[in-house]
Amino acid sequence: MKPAQLALIIAIGLTPALATGQNTRFSDPDTTIREQFWGTLYSEGGTTFFCDTPFTSKGFLVSEGYIYPLIHVRNALHCGTPRQCEKDERYRQIASDLHNIVPVRSRVEMRRRNAKYEQLTAAAPLGECGIREQTQFIEPPARIKGNVARAVAYMVTTYDLPWIGAPSVLRNWSELDPPDANERARHNRIVGIQGNDNPFVLDPRRMEQL
Repeated sequence: MKPAQLALIIAIGLTPALATGQNTRFSDPDTTIREQFWGTLYSEGGTTFFCDTPFTSKGFLVSEGYIYPLIHVRNALHCGTPRQCEKDERYRQIASDLHNIVPVRSRVEMRRRNAKYEQLTAAAPLGECGIREQTQFIEPPARIKGNVARAVAYMVTTYDLPWIGAPSVLRNWSELDPPDANERARHNRIVGIQGNDNPFVLDPRRMEQL
């Protein structure tokens, strides 16, 4: 960028990324969830992620959830409690990423928000909405296993976070459940709002390289 261009950017209060048309992610979780997630992405309702339950708006029974749970982000960043981590700019950016935020049934979210992902055996209890649970692990319904795998891979590679599921399991889930029209439509809307894509949705073959 030329000095004259940089001076103009500073003068009008823009960041270089915005001025040059580069992708810029949000970094205020509360505002992102209120204005971009509920206010734009799901302004007309939709279906919950794990249970596929239709809804028209956020309410007591439906809330926002994270495919890569924030407790694992906090553990990875060693930033402390949720309140303490809110002061960490990296945490704020991660918690604002729409590719990782989905509408969930509140009761289901309470049960699975601390879990990691695993391919469980048939002996593991089959819970609400077809979610199989065992100790600290869950196996999501078959129809969204690929969605989960691609979101986790995106979070790991974008933010250098640890895996919360064996890469071999996630690769298999992505292969068995490739992106469908709904996942691609949601992805494209997020790109339009947030400005960056999930490369594992655009090209699921990238999962083979993990």
